Amino acid sequence: MTKDQLQSVRDDIAFMRALAEEGSQVPLLGGGVTAAAGLIFGLASVMHWLIQTGVVQVSSWALLINWVVSGCIFGVVCAVIVRRSSRLPGASSTVNRAVNSAWSAVGFSIFVIFLGLFAVAWATKAYQVFATFPVVILALYGAAWSVAADLTQKGWIRVVALASFAGAVLMGVMATSPHQMLAYAAALLLLAFVPGVILLRQEPSDTI
Repeated sequence: MTKDQLQSVRDDIAFMRALAEEGSQVPLLGGGVTAAAGLIFGLASVMHWLIQTGVVQVSSWALLINWVVSGCIFGVVCAVIVRRSSRLPGASSTVNRAVNSAWSAVGFSIFVIFLGLFAVAWATKAYQVFATFPVVILALYGAAWSVAADLTQKGWIRVVALASFAGAVLMGVMATSPHQMLAYAAALLLLAFVPGVILLRQEPSDTI
């Protein structure tokens, strides 16, 4: 290994150490977004379950309307929360920018996956394909929480990430159950809303 290569390795190690130290010191922002996602889409999942099981007697189109309306509400709430979070101390830190980037990628992926599954269902008339949606969502949540855990070195976030992956498998097991969406609602509350509230409580005030 040449002197330049050795120096490059040392620089990489120093960068990763600094990133880890920063992650343990800077409060993780964005808890409001995950809390809002867990609450809004958790309620949408309960409504889906009520419609699907016939407890609420409405047109089958109500299922699609339920999710579209929930998505629009979340979009508005998310925009407000992101604007507020961007003004908090630590918002421009490497850790928060990396974690926010991961969650943004997850959000965009969820939107595209929803459109893709809708296209498959429309083309094949096999609407059962949407039973895979909770599996994919919780797996993506697990990936984003894993990034947050790696950068912050917080054990409880690692537990949330592992629980999200386990929840994804459980959703697959319950794919044919009429209560899958009710279980999915519980998963969203436990794996998005509750962690989001915890992060919100740890956020600094608008001013130092």
